[in-house]
Amino acid sequence: MNYEETLDYLFSQLPIYQREGKAAYKANLDNTLKLDQYLNHPHQSFKSVHIGGTNGKGSSSHMLASILQEAGYKVGLYTSPHLKDFRERIKINGENIPREYVTRFVAEHKDTFANWHLSFFEWTVGLCFDYFRSEKVDIGIIEVGLGGRLDSTNIISPLACLITNIGIDHQQFLGDTKPKIASEKAGIIKPNTPIVISETQSETSPIFLAKAKEQNTEIKFADQTVQKTYASDLLGSYQKINQCGVLALIPYLKENGFTISKLHIESGLKNVVKTTGLLGRWQVLSESPKTICDTAHNKEGLGYVLKQLDETPKNKLHLVLGFVNDKDVANILALFPKNATYYLCEPAIPRRLKLETLTDIAKTQNLRFHSFDSVQKALSKAKENAESEDVIFIGGSTFVVAEVV
Repeated sequence: MNYEETLDYLFSQLPIYQREGKAAYKANLDNTLKLDQYLNHPHQSFKSVHIGGTNGKGSSSHMLASILQEAGYKVGLYTSPHLKDFRERIKINGENIPREYVTRFVAEHKDTFANWHLSFFEWTVGLCFDYFRSEKVDIGIIEVGLGGRLDSTNIISPLACLITNIGIDHQQFLGDTKPKIASEKAGIIKPNTPIVISETQSETSPIFLAKAKEQNTEIKFADQTVQKTYASDLLGSYQKINQCGVLALIPYLKENGFTISKLHIESGLKNVVKTTGLLGRWQVLSESPKTICDTAHNKEGLGYVLKQLDETPKNKLHLVLGFVNDKDVANILALFPKNATYYLCEPAIPRRLKLETLTDIAKTQNLRFHSFDSVQKALSKAKENAESEDVIFIGGSTFVVAEVV
């Protein structure tokens, strides 16, 4: 198979949560452990950091990777989902995994793995760990895919763990309250492995404290201990919280032999996008009219984004929005301003929230909207209607943003 055929195999024949939702979810680590043994435990060949949470884990992973790259280390970075190219999920020093490696790995193991009915994510974790081992990375920054306790990445033995903001998301798998979700996220807390919590939240902090005590490990709440943050090319105001988590984690890496100076931190945070290629976090696409996209897609994440939107100077606000079908869209839309013009659309994935359903919800919210069967049509109309002093925001779903960056 060539690269395109390989991706077609991965996307079309294997369960993939980001496209299909619940059908792709596996509530155990049996396949991952089998896969790990078959590949001869590749994750044991490199040091790692494990990063979970609801909001901010991707940004935090990229921040930490950028700092370590500035310090001269060979850094593997595993994140999900991707926006434009599958290979964004697996990077070393900001460079995507080569197409040839993806094709060769799938071809070599396809027949064996077919009998195990691996999920897309299990395939990808195996590919990532195998690649990081082959390239002899100094450290792998490993982002949790979904949850924590039962996530395929949760077989690693990291130097330290980081858990970012907890919000209501993926309730059908993780629970319908913040404490229940936090319990799943806390599953990455391991014996004698320091854990950093980016943000103190009254509903979730007791969960993390109890889990840390159970595992006999040190716990640190970053927003209570970090006194200074730094300028960054990640422009979202919410990134200050993520940055606190990363800064609180760095001393644990130093304790394990990594040399990281203040200069490395400053330069790394100033150049996250340039160094790692991160996209879609308060990303300014144009200045006149100012056009911004952001992948925030749940109530907590969008709350931060909408606050910053409210503070952004503008004449009128135009919102290009689409969602997936497992979100509480009614409660999410209730957060949005009533005096904006909405351009409602469907992202081009099977999990999309149908336009008819979205417009019905918008009517109950008394929103002023236009509706379109594609993201690009919605954005084109917003651009047509917007004047130079207006602001256009694109979001609601990672998959909406993926179609415009």
